[in-house]
Amino acid sequence: MIFKRKREASGLAATVSELEEAVAARDGGRTGRAFTAVMNDVQSASDAERVVAGPRLAVLLPAFPPTGPRPMLAMAAGFCVERGADPAACAEPILDGVHRDLLDALEFARRWTATGAAEDELPEPDEKIIDDALLARLGGDVYEATRLALAWCSVEEWQPPALAVLCRSAEVRRRHASALLPACRDLAALERHDLKCLAYALAVLDDEPLVVLHRPTGTGFEVHIGGIGDNFQLHTLLAHVLVGGGHVPGTTPSAESVRLATDPEPAQGRTQTVATGTFELLAADGERIWNEGLPDDIPVVEGRRLLVLDEPTYQRSWNADRFFPHLPGTAELTRVLTADETRTWFARTSSGDGIRRHRR
Repeated sequence: MIFKRKREASGLAATVSELEEAVAARDGGRTGRAFTAVMNDVQSASDAERVVAGPRLAVLLPAFPPTGPRPMLAMAAGFCVERGADPAACAEPILDGVHRDLLDALEFARRWTATGAAEDELPEPDEKIIDDALLARLGGDVYEATRLALAWCSVEEWQPPALAVLCRSAEVRRRHASALLPACRDLAALERHDLKCLAYALAVLDDEPLVVLHRPTGTGFEVHIGGIGDNFQLHTLLAHVLVGGGHVPGTTPSAESVRLATDPEPAQGRTQTVATGTFELLAADGERIWNEGLPDDIPVVEGRRLLVLDEPTYQRSWNADRFFPHLPGTAELTRVLTADETRTWFARTSSGDGIRRHRR
């Protein structure tokens, strides 16, 4: 939750209207007072009020400074999405703000590295670091340098509202994720910001065809996946589809672990349900695909993501809760590959004789 829910009623529509009018009038004092009122009222409003307010708050985001008030207003709009507001109607202003801050934070890092000693580490993202010496080191005009420094310090504040819209709409992910993901990964690689959740949400695959080869039986399948937050969830769903469907041998996942992976209604709090590994997940070149990773980690071969399943090298188990509670996963077996197709795909793996070897 972005905000804790309160029970008191409020006139959120009226305070949002006041904020809209104050912004239109370019009245700074009035805008500040209305902004504070909205931040208070969005916490105590009914969900029906939040549904209406969310898109109205989101559309106001460009009118506010890129750091400070803007991420706070995005938090409020994201909270409204959590309580039922249309994610697609709120997404563009929120994710535009995310993108701007990611790029500004990367530019901060570039300038910091370019103007200091080789051994200088990037600073921790804390506004206490911002002083005249830091701004001078960044160069450019003071306003620009301040914006870059603030973005470096505040970019993580955009993560909750971004997740609110990304995890509730495949349409939003299709429209925006690919543009944001490279910058998110580049910034996360600098190891000063915890952006794992945002990176995972941006990398979610929707309606993605996956070629799956089961090496022990020499069989192949085409599976369409979507909304899967990590490979633990993928592992459970592949076992459900292939073992549970009687296509390959193994232990069928429990009904509860499958429900937790697929049910549109999220689990209420952390469960004690345990899922057990059925396969070893491998890329075509034999490299392991880690359960802690993403379906997006599965390399593309000849235009399709190609995943090889082998016997597990040791017993694995994990908590069956999904990575994104509000994002149900899907895995659908669309067809069993013919023997010729399977041989062709196996020939593209590091052990192209896999079928012959396991069928002797």
